Amino acid sequence: MTTDARFEDGAERPLRLKAEGSEDITVLSALTQDAVFPMSETTWKPAQRRFAVLLNRFRWEDLPAAKRHGRDVERVRAVLAFDDVTKVTSSGLDRNDPDLVLSLLSITWQPSEDGAGRFELTLAGDGTIALDAECINITLQDVTRPYIAPSRKAPNHPE
Repeated sequence: MTTDARFEDGAERPLRLKAEGSEDITVLSALTQDAVFPMSETTWKPAQRRFAVLLNRFRWEDLPAAKRHGRDVERVRAVLAFDDVTKVTSSGLDRNDPDLVLSLLSITWQPSEDGAGRFELTLAGDGTIALDAECINITLQDVTRPYIAPSRKAPNHPE
C-alpha cells in the first residue's frame, strides 16, 4: 500500500527549477527577489546563447519555518541561467564596474507575436538588464549550502 507524500517528507534540499512557461517565471521571480550579486558574476556567452548570473538568493521558501522556529534567515548561492538568448542590453548601470553590487527585484517576460520575447530583470536603483530570447528557457539552481544572511533580517519592502 502506498501513501501520499507528506510535507514533512520533503527534506531541505537545494532548489533546482526550470521555467518553460510564463507562469513559471512568476515563481522564479518570487524566489529570486532581493537576490544580490556583483556585476562581475554575470556572464553572457553569445556563441552558446546563454546569459547566467551567480547570485546570493534570499531563501523566501524558508522564511515561514525560520520565523516559526526562531532561527536566523538564510541566503544561498544560486545560478540563474537563461538559454536561447540572442541579445543582452542594460540600462541604468555601469557594466564596466566589477565591484558594482546589484539587487534583483523582479523578472518579467514580454512575449512577441512569434513566440520569442524579452526578459526584463529589474534591479534596485532603476537599473535593468534586458534579454531578447527565442523562448522561455530558464533554470535556477542552488549551488551551495544555505548560510545565515549577513543582515540576519528578511528584506523589507515598505508600501
